[in-house]
Amino acid sequence: MTLASIVHVVLHAAVPGAVAWFFFRTRWRRAWLIMLATMLVDLDHLLADPVYDPNRCGIGFHPLHTAPAIAGYAVLSLLRPTRLIGVGLLIHMALDLADCGVQHAGYFASSIACLRAGSVIGMRTAGIR
Repeated sequence: MTLASIVHVVLHAAVPGAVAWFFFRTRWRRAWLIMLATMLVDLDHLLADPVYDPNRCGIGFHPLHTAPAIAGYAVLSLLRPTRLIGVGLLIHMALDLADCGVQHAGYFASSIACLRAGSVIGMRTAGIR
């Protein structure tokens, strides 16, 4: 496991913890645990072959990491009963997108364009995994 992979995993725990501490202070532990539970969204990696590819960007590739799914997470974050789940999922997607940027220089512009077009195939043809 590379240093970048380790930092990525640590951020998946630390960022929700910081958000919980600053925005949900009276119930930060509960908020943090709920947001940590949203890491289960990565179960969609089990549908990929290979399951783990350190050079593959999950945004736009895995079914729960696509634009429609992310739009759903944004809606969840607006509704009080599901706010922590939505925020946790959006944090997760933001960290995964940032990881894609670290993996591939100039990735952000192409990934956003592909997400807008809903084109996973476009990303693959452009050589972006």
